[in-house]
Amino acid sequence: MSDRAGDFLKGMLIGGIIGAVVGILYAPKSGKETREEIGRKAEELVAKAREEYEQALEKSRKTYESAVSRLKKLEEAAREKVGELEVKAETMVEKGKESLEDGKSRLKRAIDAGVEAFKEEKSS
Repeated sequence: MSDRAGDFLKGMLIGGIIGAVVGILYAPKSGKETREEIGRKAEELVAKAREEYEQALEKSRKTYESAVSRLKKLEEAAREKVGELEVKAETMVEKGKESLEDGKSRLKRAIDAGVEAFKEEKSS
């Protein structure tokens, strides 16, 4: 529970107790009636505190679930991007291999042509 919710519950509980004490002091009732009223007030305060606690707990649960949901969506988006980058990287590697093979092939043809030209020049 957050500090603010805890502070709120403490304040509500202390305020309720102070209100009950003031009410008892100024109420012209018998001891039995006063004890019954104190019991009812205590039950009311406990019920209110429990209700506030449950509400805070539910809000925390919803916030947690929302955060988890957003994180899962972000994870899925990241996985998709990684997949796209893998495909692009593989494509670039293949193009690089093709370009290298093409360059090797042209270099070999150029060397062969140079060797042939040298042989022809030497024989003439």
